[in-house]
Amino acid sequence: MDLHTRYLGLDLGNPIVAGASPLASEMDKVRQLEEAGVGAIVLHSLFEEQIARDQWKEHLDRDLHADSFAEALSYFPEPSEYRLGPEEYLEQVAKVKAAVSCPVLGSLNGVTGAGWVEYARLIQQAGADAMELNVYFVAAGAGETGEAIESRTLEIVKAVKGAVTIPVAVKLSPFFTSLRHFATRLDDAGADGLVLFNRFYQPDIDIERLDVTPTLHLSDRSELLLRLRWLALLSGQVRASLAASGGVHQVEDVVKAVMAGAGAVQVVSELLQKGPGRARELADGLAQWLVEHDYDSLDQARGSMSLQKSPSPQAFERANYMRVLNSWRA
Repeated sequence: MDLHTRYLGLDLGNPIVAGASPLASEMDKVRQLEEAGVGAIVLHSLFEEQIARDQWKEHLDRDLHADSFAEALSYFPEPSEYRLGPEEYLEQVAKVKAAVSCPVLGSLNGVTGAGWVEYARLIQQAGADAMELNVYFVAAGAGETGEAIESRTLEIVKAVKGAVTIPVAVKLSPFFTSLRHFATRLDDAGADGLVLFNRFYQPDIDIERLDVTPTLHLSDRSELLLRLRWLALLSGQVRASLAASGGVHQVEDVVKAVMAGAGAVQVVSELLQKGPGRARELADGLAQWLVEHDYDSLDQARGSMSLQKSPSPQAFERANYMRVLNSWRA
């Protein structure tokens, strides 16, 4: 079975992509992912705060006292808590690229334009085949409008696209007011791909210590449903490649994502729980499923259940909401 796919203009041996995770920061895990035949590897994100901290530290070491560190950065993790610093990150990109034959994607996570451009160039120079912009911004201010957030993201995409020649994907939040409209604007801004969706990790409250605590929960299969809906709604409507990210654990999940229109299916939690070799099982299972259901290739299945091609397109829209509510019987 031919599982080759095109994503961001890159040729992938299969759609199973190792999404951004700690696995890509350990070379033994990287080699295991290569042996498992992943279609591509996305490195974990380099955060804008890391870059800012690094630049502040250089300034302070040169001009100020070492203990006079910017208060604005005091709430962020210590340098030792990040897996790799900015310089080490660039070295890791080069090492991973040299170690594997599949495409390697760098990842930047930030909120402003300036911090992205310089390191976007450096990540390209380090050998990345493409780049993922992991845009994360919490609009907590009352004066922060949806239009301002969209405009900021578009400016980031345009700035990075103007600085690099490699493909650029944008990892989106599902919380935009009109996602279809915004996806079209990103398409027009030059985004080569859209990754649906970013998983936001919500803080919890420790009621005994009276403290706000970070929490990490790996994904489960129920999270895939939101991805499927928007993959199906966007497939064939934008030029950008589409990738699913979040909630992919079983072969059936991969099949559903492809049928909804994904050119690539990012897997993280399943690989963290079961090891890099799980990628091979998912790819082999996908091939077996396609053969058993009389498909000639992956391309034949891709987008076959999108809004454009689905035999029940109304299921992705309001009609599904009404039908589901009326389906409950006590």
